[in-house]
Amino acid sequence: MPKPNYRFDKRQREMKKAQQLEEKRLKKLARAAQPPADGSESASQQAPDDAEDSRS
Repeated sequence: MPKPNYRFDKRQREMKKAQQLEEKRLKKLARAAQPPADGSESASQQAPDDAEDSRS
């Protein structure tokens, strides 16, 4: 029975982790580069105004 190659396993884990971090970084950059198309910023600013109107 061959003995386990721990270095190979470790290297595979490191490569997978590095790839996942790179994908996460690219997603984050893509999200930051795109302006919000659904108008979520204006909707979040309007919500407090609506709440104040209902109290008056």
